Amino acid sequence: MSFKALVIAAVVLALDRLTKLWVSAELFYSERISVWPFFDLVRWHNEGAAFSVLSTAGGWQRWFFVILGIGFSSYILYELRRLPRGERAMVWVYGLILGGALGNLVDRIWQGYVVDFLLVHYGDAYFPAFNVADSALTCGAILWIWLTVIESRTARRQKVKAQKVEVNVQNHRS
Repeated sequence: MSFKALVIAAVVLALDRLTKLWVSAELFYSERISVWPFFDLVRWHNEGAAFSVLSTAGGWQRWFFVILGIGFSSYILYELRRLPRGERAMVWVYGLILGGALGNLVDRIWQGYVVDFLLVHYGDAYFPAFNVADSALTCGAILWIWLTVIESRTARRQKVKAQKVEVNVQNHRS
């Protein structure tokens, strides 16, 4: 298992917990503080998933997301054990995703909701509030997609190159 990925996950989890504890201690629920014209600090509680999906589902969603978080974190740990040495970029992917998943999982288990406090907006257009765990999950997912695209393109180039070599070999034999 990659020790570096676990360190990254622990740092993300610690930053997430510390910022959520600070926001919970300093802001009242739904309080909003303008930091810049496009950025506010808020204290909102999200009982659902991303974009508050299922937030009004009646309570069952808490345990659904707890089970989902445990399952997803377990899968990431399983993948970390299988990760070949030298996969530095995937260490970051798994570390960011695991730390983010655990950060929100802790909230759901202890409180029944996730504390969101970062609010980005432009005029009357608002992006849903988020937190450090959400940011880590998003960055990890984007990095994972980017690495997958690079890997796919590299494999395609290698296949084309191999086909050209094969054609050259066949032409040389003729």
